[in-house]
Amino acid sequence: MARLALLSVSNKTGLIDLARRLVEEFEFDLISSGGTAQALKDAGLPVTKVADYTGSPEILGGRVKTLHPRIHGGILARRDVPSDLTDLENNQIRPIDLVVVNLYPFEETIAKPGVTLAEAVEQIDIGGPTMLRASSKNFAHLTVLCDPAQYDEYLQELRQNNGVASLEFRQKAALKGFLHTASYDSAIASYLSGTQQHTLSGTELQSLRYGENPHQPAAWYQTGTTPTGWAAAKKLQGKELSYNNLVDLEAARRIIAEFTDTPAATIIKHTNPCGTALADTIVEAYQKAFNADATSAFGGIVALNRPIDAATASELTKTFLECVVAPDCDAEAQKILSKKSNVRVLTLADLSTGPKTLVKQIAGGFLVQAADDIAADTSQWQVVTERQPTPDELAELLFAWKVCKHVKSNAIVVTSDRTTLGVGAGQMNRIGSTKIALEQAGDKAKGAILASDGFFPFDDTVRTAAAAGISAIVQPGGSLRDQDSVKAANELGLLMVLTGVRHFLH
Repeated sequence: MARLALLSVSNKTGLIDLARRLVEEFEFDLISSGGTAQALKDAGLPVTKVADYTGSPEILGGRVKTLHPRIHGGILARRDVPSDLTDLENNQIRPIDLVVVNLYPFEETIAKPGVTLAEAVEQIDIGGPTMLRASSKNFAHLTVLCDPAQYDEYLQELRQNNGVASLEFRQKAALKGFLHTASYDSAIASYLSGTQQHTLSGTELQSLRYGENPHQPAAWYQTGTTPTGWAAAKKLQGKELSYNNLVDLEAARRIIAEFTDTPAATIIKHTNPCGTALADTIVEAYQKAFNADATSAFGGIVALNRPIDAATASELTKTFLECVVAPDCDAEAQKILSKKSNVRVLTLADLSTGPKTLVKQIAGGFLVQAADDIAADTSQWQVVTERQPTPDELAELLFAWKVCKHVKSNAIVVTSDRTTLGVGAGQMNRIGSTKIALEQAGDKAKGAILASDGFFPFDDTVRTAAAAGISAIVQPGGSLRDQDSVKAANELGLLMVLTGVRHFLH
């Protein structure tokens, strides 16, 4: 008797090719349900609907399809236990040798703006996880596949082992099945519990050479059942990504996500920007960002918000860089970049979407906060000095503010012509960060903008900035001594804007 495969998938990527190989090359019989059965039938493949196989129709609008003894008996039966085989025979149940299942798109549904609770609940799969868990439990006797990426490997297993997947492969596939359902349930629990309970699970994408330092083991995990973010990025060339690469790439992504309307480039070192700039073209934006601090740019991480073209690629090859990421990279640019074969070049179509919550582990637990993704709104800013901003000054203040948001606190950023001139990051006091940023800017600070991620408790930052030639300041405000800083700004002829929002980044 032919072997039996059960196919029931929401993500139909690779389904038809897999099913055709199962039927034509390995003589499987196919049973399937719902839209999967229809897709197989439309492709001209022989398939028996689950309802016809079980003798029980789909009910409750499709909520109950595979929850039946003829399905789960075939999945859970132990082929080396005589009583199990007798039960199969007495109940006319065929053993199932392959289960191919993936789940309703719950995470994709809750990610949609305005989704209702009822809509989310309807995307909680019941039969799928049940089949996944049952078949994963019984890996000693069958194979379970929950990811289209497994299909080719499974077919190769059959070809190399006389049509039978090895126990090692079946166990590895079972583990993936359990991880898949664990991640799925975690997403549901987190969604339904709101802030009352937070669960975090993931599937290992790859083991990393080490963490921040060579003595620290590390690995990269994907959250959720569908690759998103860096898990969905395409690496065009270069060495394997390291722990520090990924941390810096995420910092670069967060900055570049601030700028969508104008070509933008940022260069990151140790999660802080050493150069960020806007321009009319992406090559000009990169050149401006690089020249902002060419010394620190050496060995940096570059993010661009426009595809890499040949001109930009040529500029990128002029110095040593660790990683470059952009939405795309044309063929000529790839050829140019290939001359620097060790540079990791990635494309990520969506650089703007990041995690909605951030998790930080501490002894005995972890902290969870919403991402700092509030959009800057200049209409809500308050001009507190006698001097008012021109449209160009307001645009420069906004640019400086957006960059400063992503610099480690205490953060000070000096900019001009939509380009960073000096960055003071992570100092123990704000005046220290100010001096670093102004020293880096040098004479270019004359007429430039200064942004601060937190308020000024004293007027010393204003006076230091004015002495260096700064013309305008943007800061959150909120200090009990705001008026001291406003008074100093008026006295020294500076423009000052309060945003009402702070952006500490620890």
